[in-house]
Amino acid sequence: MVDADRLKASWGLVAAHGEQVPLFFYSRLFLAHPQVRELFPIAMAAQRDKLVQALGSVVSNVDNLDAVVPYLRQLGQDHRKFGALRDHYPAVGEALVATLAHFSGPSWSPEIAADWEQAYGIVAQVMADAADEAAHVLPAWWDGTVVSHQRVGIDTAIMTVAPHTRLDFIPGQSITVSSPWRPRVWRYYSPANAPRADDTIDLHVRLADGGLVSTALVDLTRVGDVLRLGPPMGEGLVLRDSDRPIVMLAGGTGLAPLKALIEQLAGQPRRTQLFWGASDTNGLYDLTEMRRLASTYDWLGLTVCVDNGHAQPGIQVGTPVDLAVRHGHTVGVDVYACGPSGMISAARSTLVDAGVDPQSIYFDHWDEEKPQ
Repeated sequence: MVDADRLKASWGLVAAHGEQVPLFFYSRLFLAHPQVRELFPIAMAAQRDKLVQALGSVVSNVDNLDAVVPYLRQLGQDHRKFGALRDHYPAVGEALVATLAHFSGPSWSPEIAADWEQAYGIVAQVMADAADEAAHVLPAWWDGTVVSHQRVGIDTAIMTVAPHTRLDFIPGQSITVSSPWRPRVWRYYSPANAPRADDTIDLHVRLADGGLVSTALVDLTRVGDVLRLGPPMGEGLVLRDSDRPIVMLAGGTGLAPLKALIEQLAGQPRRTQLFWGASDTNGLYDLTEMRRLASTYDWLGLTVCVDNGHAQPGIQVGTPVDLAVRHGHTVGVDVYACGPSGMISAARSTLVDAGVDPQSIYFDHWDEEKPQ
C-alpha cells in the first residue's frame, strides 16, 4: 500500500527543483524511447508545465485516489488525441521513476521507489482503461471548419466552428483546440453557446502573451480553415440542479462558458446576475450582445465593469467580485466564476469572507492551465 505521507514528502523534495524536473523527465523519455517524441509538440515549454501540474494534483490526492479518478479518466480520454496508447505508459513510468530518483538524491530508497511505482501503476491503469472505453464510442478528436471569424477589439476574436461530425458537450465544459499553424499544441477553450441543432460551436479567443495557439487562432485563422477539437472535459462550471439565485462572475473571455449557461437557463430560467469585467473597455468585446440578452430575458441582470479608467454610462469601475459583494449578491446564491486564475483565487477568498458557502462556488479547474 502506498505511504501517502512519504510520497508527498518525496514530491515536495523533487518539486523544489522547479523546471529542471520536467526538463530532465522529457530528455530521459525521448532519449530512451525516441518513438514517442512525435506525440509531443515541437515547443515543449507548456507541456513541461502540464506534467508538474498533473503530478501535483495526483500527489495531493494520493491518500484519497478515488477523488482524482474522474480527473485521471478525463486525462486518459483526452490523451487519445495525441496518439497515446496503452503501450506508451510503461515508458513514461520508467522515465518518471528515473527522474524522481535523480532529484531525490540520497533520500531515495527502495520503499519510496515502490510507492511511486504503485501510485503510477494506478494512474496509468485508470487512464489507459478510460482511453480504451472511450475508443468504442468517441473519436480521438473532431475536425471542424471555421465558418465565421470576427476580430473584435484589439486582441480578441469570436469564431464559429462547424465540427464535421457531432461533438456533444454540456454547457460549461471545455474542449481543447489545435490549429494547423501550431500542430500538436492544444489549448483549452469553453464553447460560448449551448448545443445547437446545427452543431456549431462559438469560441471566444483572446491573445495571450507568448500564446502559440491563441496567436494562431486570432491572427492567422481564416474562414474555411480546419481546426482540430479534443473531447469535452471538466464539470466545474456545469449547471447544478438548484432553485437558488445565480451569480456569475466573468473576467475577460471567461464570459464564454457563462454565456453558454445563460443560453441553457433560457429553457428553465432562474434569477441570474452576471458581473462581467475587464481591465479596460477594450476587453468588453461582446458588450452589445450581452446587453441584448439582458434586455431579452427579464430574469437576467447585467453589471459591466472595468478595473482601470472612469465610470461610464452602463460601465462601473471595480472587479466583478467586488461589485457582487458591494451590491449584496452574496446570500443564498450559487456562484459560477470564470476568468484568469488570479481572479478566481481572489473571488473565492472574498466571497467566503462575505459569507458565501464555499460549496456553492463553482469554477473551471482547466482555467488554471497556462495559456498556449
